[in-house]
Amino acid sequence: MRITIDSERCVGAGQCVLSAPQVFDQDEDGIVTLLATPGPDEAAKVRIATALCPSGAITAHEG
Repeated sequence: MRITIDSERCVGAGQCVLSAPQVFDQDEDGIVTLLATPGPDEAAKVRIATALCPSGAITAHEG
């Protein structure tokens, strides 16, 4: 799984961090940052984080 983040779209809601804290964090401005490439055991949490992102700033690419 590959993750794409559009930091310009991020509104700092934090749903990604709550859903997948091993993969996502927020910087001092609340903008999403990628901590690590998700492993197979984190893929479901990343899909949830992507779906919950209110601004659509996170895209998960399967494969």
